[in-house]
Amino acid sequence: MFPGDDEHLSDSVGIVKTKYATFEVELQLESGRLLGPTTLAYETYGTLNAERSNAILVTHAWTGDAHAAGRHSEDDRKPGWWDDMIGPGKLLDTDRYFILCSNVIGSCKGSTGPTSINQRTGKPYNLSFPAIMVRDMVRAQKLLIDHLKLETLVTVIGGSMGAMQALEWGILYPEVVRSIIPIAGTGRTSPMAIALNAVARQAIFNDPMWKKGNYKPEHPPTDGLALARGIGHISFLSDASMHLKFGRRFSARDGMFDFFGQFEVERYLEYNGSSFVDKFDTNSFLYLAKALDLYDVAWNFDSLEEALSNLQCPSLWFAFTSDWLYPPNQPEEVTRTLETLGKPVEYHLIESDYGHDSFLVEPEKFIPLAAEFLRKIK
Repeated sequence: MFPGDDEHLSDSVGIVKTKYATFEVELQLESGRLLGPTTLAYETYGTLNAERSNAILVTHAWTGDAHAAGRHSEDDRKPGWWDDMIGPGKLLDTDRYFILCSNVIGSCKGSTGPTSINQRTGKPYNLSFPAIMVRDMVRAQKLLIDHLKLETLVTVIGGSMGAMQALEWGILYPEVVRSIIPIAGTGRTSPMAIALNAVARQAIFNDPMWKKGNYKPEHPPTDGLALARGIGHISFLSDASMHLKFGRRFSARDGMFDFFGQFEVERYLEYNGSSFVDKFDTNSFLYLAKALDLYDVAWNFDSLEEALSNLQCPSLWFAFTSDWLYPPNQPEEVTRTLETLGKPVEYHLIESDYGHDSFLVEPEKFIPLAAEFLRKIK
């Protein structure tokens, strides 16, 4: 327990445990390859009602995980990544809803990914793991939904890559999903976003410790992954947020004219990258980056219109003014198309200086709008 924690206990989900479900069925991927058996790590919060009709699926972003709320032990210094959103009386009210969050396939946070053992070889997959798409992640999640005997979902809600999953859920399983809430998302990844990931990939590929994906877990390509994370992290911020957080302040520990002296923003990126390498696997980072690059909701459809015509449920979209990774014009392309198709769609552009990370930093700016939307979902 930490100072001040007692005042938040009433709106916390408390101590939670990650669960695991393994499916022996082989999942047919968009690439045509088969993946199986497949394990998904997941957490649940709240209670399923007698009709099993109050479930909400929360979908996570690129390097996120199933731990969306609560703490794993009283010693945890940080709660789940969306703890502000999930709990008694919060937007995703655990007194009303049964909340579910699962880790995507391709990750290293408990679900099947490159670090998993390939049962055919008895060795980790590494780069023999098949390329995956966001659509594959959603099909794997559907196995979990069926396993939990959930025939319907009140909504699927998520930010960034989570927004992509939410949209895919609405298109692939319109008979299951009663609404979707994509936040800071896009209908297709832009060339600029792909370019940023390409540079991040090269940072890893150029690290001699990467060994074409066959590095030892105890000796990962830390320099390459730290640099790759730093590149990605820049795209999550904005010029305004960098001015607010760092300005042009030079590090107090360095001399301004020392050749290797750093600005505070440089030290921040260095720290963020170096701390990340202890939390995430390099190959998983690469596979999920590739899934982001490949994302196009119109994949295997003749057009964007044909893909979106499958969406039957109401959708609520949020974009942020300072987001330059998935700028507002990208979700607006989707929402305009939905309006043209006569689909029930609502869109809000939120003023924020925090860039792509706004959905994590300032949820209070969109929570009232999302709460009003959810009240209408039957």
